[in-house]
Amino acid sequence: MKEIANELRAIVDAAGKRLAGMPEEEVSRRAEADGWSKKEILGHLIDSAANNPQRFVRGCSDKAASFPPYDPEEWVRVQRYDEADWENLVALWTAYNRQLSHVIERIPKSALSRACSIGRAEPVTLEFVIDDYLRHLKHHLGDLLESPQ
Repeated sequence: MKEIANELRAIVDAAGKRLAGMPEEEVSRRAEADGWSKKEILGHLIDSAANNPQRFVRGCSDKAASFPPYDPEEWVRVQRYDEADWENLVALWTAYNRQLSHVIERIPKSALSRACSIGRAEPVTLEFVIDDYLRHLKHHLGDLLESPQ
């Protein structure tokens, strides 16, 4: 897990600098009428970072880990990321992910095969949950870091 933790730290360091320099006009604009702004995409990544520590920590337990489903549209809507301060969002996302990299690096190898159930989906291993977190983060960072429309 050390490699994934290091990759996450490197991504956060590089992306955090680029995100911090984005102008308010760019991060507030919606690419599509029914799509998310960059503020809302980053908010979604914050929500993902907020949901996953429980999965990572409880997934290390000997007990079966079961987690509620996550409705990204609802979380973004309720938290009104479109009205939030961009600088604060970038700082929160950066801090959350630095902590997650700290946790990931310390997950015992013996815990990686433990089953985690999220909502009604079929159980997956803790290792899959960790890998999927990084994959998801990279996917949305691609949307965030693309050139403005």
